[in-house]
Amino acid sequence: MLFNEDQLALQEVAQRFSREVLRPDYQKRESVGSFDRALIKQMGSLGLLGVDLSEEYGGLSESAVTAGIITEALAYGDFNVSYMPVMVSLMGAILHRNANPELARHWNRKLVAGEAIIGLGLTEPRGGSDAANLQFKARRDGSEYILSGEKTSITYAGQADAMIVFGRTGSLEDGAKGVSAFLVPTDLPGISSTRFDDLGSKIIGRGSVFFDDVRVPVENRIGDEGKGFTQVMQGFDYSRILIALQCVAAAQASIDETWAYVQERHAMGVPIVQYQGVSFPIVEFESQIAAIRTLCYHGMELHDAHKPHSAESAMVKWMAPKTAFDAIHQCILTFGHYGWSMDLAHQQRLRDVMGLEIGDGTASVMKLIIARERGGRAAVQYGKAPSK
Repeated sequence: MLFNEDQLALQEVAQRFSREVLRPDYQKRESVGSFDRALIKQMGSLGLLGVDLSEEYGGLSESAVTAGIITEALAYGDFNVSYMPVMVSLMGAILHRNANPELARHWNRKLVAGEAIIGLGLTEPRGGSDAANLQFKARRDGSEYILSGEKTSITYAGQADAMIVFGRTGSLEDGAKGVSAFLVPTDLPGISSTRFDDLGSKIIGRGSVFFDDVRVPVENRIGDEGKGFTQVMQGFDYSRILIALQCVAAAQASIDETWAYVQERHAMGVPIVQYQGVSFPIVEFESQIAAIRTLCYHGMELHDAHKPHSAESAMVKWMAPKTAFDAIHQCILTFGHYGWSMDLAHQQRLRDVMGLEIGDGTASVMKLIIARERGGRAAVQYGKAPSK
């Protein structure tokens, strides 16, 4: 992938920040358990948040490829911190396309400046992210909507300043067509949350959020009533590629550290890199990660050209977390007994990337998308027996 001069300049800024500021404290941040707001503002001041958003919001109106470059650079130093620009790009685009201009302007300026965190409230205990089964209620009451129910497995639970929440404004029989979306500030009366004790990505945080007759103005509805799910979810092809680049970067960091180690470590009087049993597994993962990276940027180019890229997005979303996990696992084995130590960053990267084998669409869901894109809807029956 060849980048232009402007992209290379932004990449240099992001890489320097990643290596000098993020990487040294990657493991220390895990014990804190929440985002450092000052660090986020610093990222905003450097222009590392929302580069793909309009200059009206303080963004740079840059391409998706450029946003990918920055995400990858930041994830090399801290996988979890790099999730911030991913969510800024996703939420910012959702608001820009679907929210009323005043609401979009208010929150997007905060996102780009690193002054706000917005979470996504979709998943529910009963039906996961299946829009046809959403139970969360959104009832119109004059100039307001009243929101009631529980959202679970919510990223930024307890940290978000606002959430984009999906609620049922129609009947269950309406399925996804009866779902609307709302921008909900989390300081409104009636909102409470819990925090899960997760295996990884601890500073991001995940939990349940409860809404007890929370009132939001009609102006905070995002998109048309009953069309929130189909309108808002259009941005996920893009964010899934950014997520894949996060995983690619984490794997690359461990691979680079492993190459350095096998050149320094000696056995039988020679560096162990000379043994094919040591070097070949690293070569294999280096090659796989490079291939996934190339497909990621190809998907970004398709996005920038306004061409379909759902299949490419789904491909990298299921391949990148799995391959990154396997690559980091191999790096741990290559380090031997030293690799088994919690002192090294490999173990944290392993736990962090594993979460994205689940979040934002499992491998099975991604493969269903690819099958549908390539083989047509008849190729995927979503668990239904084929008609005779």
